Amino acid sequence: MKKILFALLALTMLLTACASEEKAPEAQKAEEAPKAEKLTVATDTNFPPFEFKDPATGNHTGFDVELWAAIAKEIGVEYDLQPMDFNGIIPGLQSSQVDVGIAGMTIKPERQEVVDFSDGYYNAGLLILVRTDNADVNGVEDLKGKVVATKLGTTSEDFVKAEANAADVKLFPNNDAMFMELVAKGCDAVVFDSPVIADFMNKAGKGLVKVVGPLYKGQSYGIAFPKGSALKAKVDAALKTLRENGTYRDLYVKWFQTEPK
Repeated sequence: MKKILFALLALTMLLTACASEEKAPEAQKAEEAPKAEKLTVATDTNFPPFEFKDPATGNHTGFDVELWAAIAKEIGVEYDLQPMDFNGIIPGLQSSQVDVGIAGMTIKPERQEVVDFSDGYYNAGLLILVRTDNADVNGVEDLKGKVVATKLGTTSEDFVKAEANAADVKLFPNNDAMFMELVAKGCDAVVFDSPVIADFMNKAGKGLVKVVGPLYKGQSYGIAFPKGSALKAKVDAALKTLRENGTYRDLYVKWFQTEPK
């Protein structure tokens, strides 16, 4: 009887060991499965109403910030927002330090050579802003011989240098500095993206500045990725969905108080 009991006990132990060995690879695979990494999403530090720091909360917000949040939810990814100077975003994408750049970035050929862009998500242009008492500047042709301020590394810089024939072009790393330069009479005009000009004119610069001339250089903003990124196709699909389900329209009206163009 003892021999029979011993044999049964040994058999039970052997079967248990076999079962453990069969489960071990699966458990090991689960432990070794890579966790989904968070994307690093670069955005400008100061580009209202697209991205800026909310003084009430200390958090970055704006149209771009909320649009990306909706896109990330749609495609099911987690991310960390990384505010940085605008002219550092493309080098960050090229060196794979960041995965996405959303910062009111104009889609233009020289940028498309080094990064990939999503479909356009905002149509803009350039405007000329002067002080309200300025009667000399009414268009780009009147900037000849004047001092013009704009933002470093932007389409506005290219436009001013090519078209304005200005006596001096002052380049600033952020919007606040160039607008302060205009109000303080350190320059005759600011040339920059239409939504940012409109935001300043209607808020902080209300009564101090005015827009002159037409809208110059119609352009589209795109979301940027490192060359060959698989995210581009996913983001394009998400943008299409957000336009169709009304989410894009709601964000647009919230931040620009007008219907999408």
